Amino acid sequence: MTRRTKRAGQEGFTIVELLVTIVIVSILASAAIPMAGLVAKRNKEAELRRSLREIRLALDSYKKAVDDGRVEVRAGDSGYPSNLELLQKGVTDIKSPTSQKIYFLRRIPRDPLQEDAPGSAAATWGKRSYASSAEEPKEGSDVFDVYSNSDGTGLNGIPYREW
Repeated sequence: MTRRTKRAGQEGFTIVELLVTIVIVSILASAAIPMAGLVAKRNKEAELRRSLREIRLALDSYKKAVDDGRVEVRAGDSGYPSNLELLQKGVTDIKSPTSQKIYFLRRIPRDPLQEDAPGSAAATWGKRSYASSAEEPKEGSDVFDVYSNSDGTGLNGIPYREW
């Protein structure tokens, strides 16, 4: 008959068991850290898509209001707003008998890839004028489109400026 000779209070893990546990946890952590970075980048890209969609929809709604004769424009203008702030501040509806304002955005979203950029949310976006080409967007007297000023490339391989 063999007896275990353990004293009371000396039950626990051996050093080998602790080392094996530490190795396993470190392997799992080294696999999880790159995945966390990928998830963060994917979330930023989703936010960029939503913000671009929201601003572009507001720009299209402004243009439709101009085409419907609800927003006053000067002859020769493109019918797009002169700046992004107009979408938030609103414009007078000239068809309304009480001169109500039409608002196209509650707030202008910031470019999620330019979080550290100083200034207003509108200043974080690159703006393309109606008169400029899509290949070489330039600001002008109106805002036809917006794009990210980030120099990065998306997970899909397309530069953020081209989204």
